[in-house]
Amino acid sequence: MTKSSDWDDREFPNTICLFDVDDTLTPARSAMSSEMSEVLAALRKKCVIGFVGGSNFSKQLEQLGPDTKNMFDFCFPENGISAFRLGVPLPDNSFLKFLGEDKYKKLVNFCLHYIADLDIPQKRGTFIEFRRGMINVSPIGRNCSREERNGFERFDLENGIRKKFIEALQKEFPDYGLKYSIGMDYHSILQHISMRCKRIHGTLAGLGWVGLVGSG
Repeated sequence: MTKSSDWDDREFPNTICLFDVDDTLTPARSAMSSEMSEVLAALRKKCVIGFVGGSNFSKQLEQLGPDTKNMFDFCFPENGISAFRLGVPLPDNSFLKFLGEDKYKKLVNFCLHYIADLDIPQKRGTFIEFRRGMINVSPIGRNCSREERNGFERFDLENGIRKKFIEALQKEFPDYGLKYSIGMDYHSILQHISMRCKRIHGTLAGLGWVGLVGSG
C-alpha cells in the first residue's frame, strides 16, 4: 500500500493479509472464537488485515461479530462485490442491474433445468442463491450437510461436474459478459487494494459451488 497515515502505525504498512471466513476465521457457518479475535488483533498491529467471504454482510456479522467493521481494515462480503475500508462502504455493483431481468430469468431457468438433469449421488435444496453482486449455483444444493458437500467435491473431482456446467453456460450465454468460477473468485477485491498493496497474502479456501459474477 502507498504510504498513508491510516497504516503508519503498522510494522509492515505495505502488506495486507486477507482471510476467508468459513473454515479459516470460523468453522463453516459458525461463530469466530475469542482466541481467533485475539490473534487478529495482534496481527493488525503488524500489517493491514481483511476478510473475504461469499455471503452477504449480515450473515458474516453473525459469524464474525457485531464489531466486524472495526476489527478489520478491509471487509469484502459477496466476494468483494461489496466492500468496506475502515468501516466506510466502497462503491459496489448489482448483478441484476448489470444483467437485466429478462437475461437473468433465462440464466436461472437454464441452471435449474441443467441441475435437474444431472445424475449425481445426492441433491438437497437451495440450488440457486441470489446475492446483490452474484448468484451462487450449487449442483448438490446449499442445504446439504458438511459430509454431503465433501462427498460431492470428491465426486466432482473425478467427474468434472462443475467444469462441464461452466462450459455449458459459456456456450449457452456467450454474450452475457459473465465471469464464472469454481469456488471463490477474488478479482473484484483487487480493484480496491491492488493500487495500494505491494504484498498480498491470503488464506482463501474454495467452496463447493459455481459463482457467476458480472464482469462489466
